[in-house]
Amino acid sequence: MTSRLRLLLVALVLGMAWSLLLGPGGARAAAPHPVGAPWFPERPGDARRLAAHRAAAQARRPAVGERAARYARRLLGVPYRYGGDSPRSGFDCSGLVRFVFGHFGVSLPHSSYADFGLGTRVARGSLRPGDLVFFDGVGHVGMYVGAGRFIHAPHAGTTVRITSLDDPWYRSRYDGARRLVRATASHARAAVARGHRHT
Repeated sequence: MTSRLRLLLVALVLGMAWSLLLGPGGARAAAPHPVGAPWFPERPGDARRLAAHRAAAQARRPAVGERAARYARRLLGVPYRYGGDSPRSGFDCSGLVRFVFGHFGVSLPHSSYADFGLGTRVARGSLRPGDLVFFDGVGHVGMYVGAGRFIHAPHAGTTVRITSLDDPWYRSRYDGARRLVRATASHARAAVARGHRHT
């Protein structure tokens, strides 16, 4: 009688263990664990929370224009040179913005006129750091850095500097602004092919 009771108890324990492993909850636990997945069981809403967390992290990452405007400040004091597009050779106006955006993988033509045809038009009151600002019949380009100021390579005998948009000369010759969301090498080649010259 005692041995039968023991056998019955052992069978009952084995049956419960089998049920846990292969039952509704056990089947998921026994399934292979995806590589890189969290070690804890997935709960309803986990995927949505993870997606929201990733979106928030992306939103906190500064836009390329903001990063470009910060990077451009490192070039303050580099001498102006017509046709220049590097800190070693010096910069002209379009060479400066070309070099800065190139650092972030955005390819621009070496021409203020061609730059004016890229991106989207931006109202002066909606400028953000990194937006390109144009002057003097679109013959001069700079990069907005915030607080009503822009960085540029003005002309021979000067260096890369920051100037106020309210400076009388620039205020009277302001032509507009462009925001570069995605300017590619193909845009640059097309613009140059249209015969635009650099400044």
